[in-house]
This record gives sequence, C-alpha cells and structure tokens, in this order.
Amino acid sequence: MAPAHTDGEDASHDHLQPLVQSTVRATHSLFSGTSVPTQTDALLSSQRQKISSKYRAEYLSSRVLPRSMQPTDSPNPLLLTAPRQTKLLTQNGHAEITVCSLTNVEDEVQKVLDGLAGRQRAQAKKHKVPTRELVRMAAEATRDDSAPAGQQIVRKRTYEPVRPEWHAPWKLMRVISGHIGWVRTLAVEPGNRWFASGSVDRTIKIWDLASGTLRLTLTGHVSPVRGLAVSSRHPYLFSAGEDKQVKCWDLETNKVVRQYHGHLSGIYALALHPTLDVLVTAGRDSVARVWDIRTKQQVHVLAGHRGTIASVVCQDADPQVITGSMDSTVRLWDLAAGKSMATLTHHKKAVRALALHPSDFGFASASSDSIRQWKCPRGDFVQSFNGHSSIVNTMCANNDGVMFSGGDDGTMRFWDWRSAHCFQKTQTVVQPGSLDSEAGVFCSTFDRTGFRLITGEADKSIKIWKEDEEATEESHPVDFRPSLGRRRY
Repeated sequence: MAPAHTDGEDASHDHLQPLVQSTVRATHSLFSGTSVPTQTDALLSSQRQKISSKYRAEYLSSRVLPRSMQPTDSPNPLLLTAPRQTKLLTQNGHAEITVCSLTNVEDEVQKVLDGLAGRQRAQAKKHKVPTRELVRMAAEATRDDSAPAGQQIVRKRTYEPVRPEWHAPWKLMRVISGHIGWVRTLAVEPGNRWFASGSVDRTIKIWDLASGTLRLTLTGHVSPVRGLAVSSRHPYLFSAGEDKQVKCWDLETNKVVRQYHGHLSGIYALALHPTLDVLVTAGRDSVARVWDIRTKQQVHVLAGHRGTIASVVCQDADPQVITGSMDSTVRLWDLAAGKSMATLTHHKKAVRALALHPSDFGFASASSDSIRQWKCPRGDFVQSFNGHSSIVNTMCANNDGVMFSGGDDGTMRFWDWRSAHCFQKTQTVVQPGSLDSEAGVFCSTFDRTGFRLITGEADKSIKIWKEDEEATEESHPVDFRPSLGRRRY
C-alpha cells in the first residue's frame, strides 16, 4: 500500500510549483518546433474548469437578492428576485439566460485566475530563480524585436586592460659623494641649474646639476634635515629638520632670515605652495602647520591624523594640501577652511610617500602593501601599482607618464602612470666600502625637464639617472602580460 500524503507534505511542496512550471515553459520554448507535448495548457484548462464549476455551484445562487433588497429598476438580470427570474426564464428561454450567466461567470473566473497568477508571481519572487532560467529569460528579452531599445538587455563589454606606452629604460649616469650621513631630502631649483640635498649629517649642500660639483654648504640645523623646498617666486630656500626648526634661507646672502616656531616634535615633511606665499610642514606631532612666509604667523593647524605625518604635498587647486601619515590614512585638506575634505583609508600600512603628477590632476600614495593612484578633487580611487615587497620611502612622476618608486631595500621600480605597468625593475648599487644593508633609497626627484632622476640613498651618495638613448621598442619591447583574474585592491 502506498503511503498517504498528509496536508503538511503538500504544503511543503507548494513552493516548488513555480519552479516546475518555469521548467516546463523552458522545455517547451526549446522544443517548440517539434511535436513534444506540454502539460501547461492542460493544467490551465483543468484549473479554469474547476474554478468555473465551483463558482456556479456555490457562489452564483448567492447573487440573487430578496425582493425587499432588490431595486425596482435593476438593469442586471442576475440581480432580479427569484420569481421574476423564473418568469424571465419561461418567456425568453433557458438558452439566453444561460449564455448571459456563463458570460459573467467566465469574467469572474478570469479575475480569480488573474489573482492566483499574481499570488504565484509573488511567491516565486521569494524563491531564488536558477541562473539557467535567468539566462533563458535574458535571451528571450534580447530576441524580442518589439521591445524598446532602452529596455533590451545589452551584454556588458568584457574588461580590456589598458596597454602601457613604451618608455626607454633608465640607467645610472653619475654618482655624487660628499655627505657623511644618509641623504634624506632633495630639491631642484626652478631654473634647473642646481639642486639642494639635506642629510643626517645636519648640513644642506648645493650641487651643480650639469657637472655634479659642490657649490655651497649651509650649516645651522642641529639634527637631521628632513625637508627642503626652493621658492619659485622669491630667492628663498626653506628647510626643516628633526630639531623642530623651520628655517628660511636667503640665497643672495646664504643666511637664515626667518624661523618658524610652533612644532612640538621633529619635522618629517615640508612643502611649498606653488602660487601662494604659504609653507606647510608636518611631522611627529601628528599635525600639519600652515605658515605665512612673510609674517611668520601660523595660519592653520591641520589636525586629524592619529600618527606621525611622513609626507605632504601642495598644489594650486583643491585639495591644495594632501598629507600621508603613519596611521595608514591619506587626508585631503581644504586650505581656506583649514578642515579635512576627505580621508582615504585604503592602505593597511603607514603611508610614507606621496607623488603629484605634473599634468594629470591626480596623485599617488605609497605604503609597504601597495602603491595606489587617486583622482582629484574628491580622491577617487583609480588603480593599484603592485610590485614592491618592502617599505616604499619615496616616489616622483614626470610629464612623460613615468613614475619612480624607491624602496627601503634598494629596489627601484619605474611605472607607466596610465596603465600601472612596471616597465623596469632594478636594484641600486652601493658604493665601495658600504654594507649591503645600506642599499636603501630615501628620497628622489625629477629635474624640471623630467629627463634626469636624482636619488638620495643610504650609502651617503646621490645618484643621477637618465634614459637610455640607444634603447628602442625592438631592443626593449614592452613585456605586457595582462591578468584575466580579478585584481585585488
């Protein structure tokens, strides 16, 4: 004897009915050209007959109202009282009333079926539609020529990685020695004739860019010099060090003419505004201070970071000040209001380097996990540069779309700014007499033309790099291998 099905088992299988019907419709749509039978029409017909017979047997008689409740001039024959309806049946024949009754019954049954269909659609939405069913529905919608163009499902274009531009490889051009400590900061003057370097030996040295000879040595700091900037509007050189001092040097007399006091701890970064007489310094006190160059007054204190600020850059459009901190965040600042515009929290490690692109309205930030590119003014994320496996101390970019990054272990990477492709990987060479552990790149900058790269390193030397003039696309082709996997950010 077959086991009897209880009401609970029937209720548990009710949610499978929409899936079964959709499967039947899918099969019918696939084999519509052949003689494969389908039960969809039979199910709908039997359901309609069941509801129609039940409606006539149980609900049709209840629509006949008593004489006391019936209006005197009722236009609907189905709303007449029982005696008058019987008389009407006798005079006009049974067929006319039957047709009229059946017509109204079919309309009511259709309403009931529409209500059941709506309930079934609502139940189907609660259950997950299989992916194969969604694909079939999308294909049917695409084949429908009568649908408007805006409502048709369009296949999404496949991701096509940006092909990098060809750049010539860079090679070592000159090595300059003269400091007796790590070289921590570099700055090129606007005329591109000389550059300055600051070192752990507490001195600032001025070098000739063309010949690499020493021009001048400035002394005055009592701790390592961590920041340098040359003004393009005044004959001034600004320096900052771990002795909490910010000095303004007059390049005509080679003497300190102003000092800016206010930092509570060592200063790690310094930046000069390109169009305003404003200087921005930041360091271990977790704030960036904005100074008026002429009056020596502190204009703003940009507070918000929870760790040491290791890098700061300025530009002439909002955000005019960008800072990177050891708390693994990058902040964009509104210089007029002295408040933070946005906080970028994508990095997981300390942000030690920032680089502005000279022509593209964007910047890059570097930490030991990755280098990330951002778009101004809102700080929208663009892409990641992956390749370093150590702390990234410095970055810089030129107008040709080349970005350089130097690591704490001496690794040097040259990137294509647009595609984030690393077209050259190299390692700096320590000077004779130095330890292998002193192969570290601390600071870097391009000259005003972008054809020379200057790096300050842990072996107390300054190296100048240039592009290989003999390289061609045939001798050094682009090794571009795009990955089809998902890129992790």
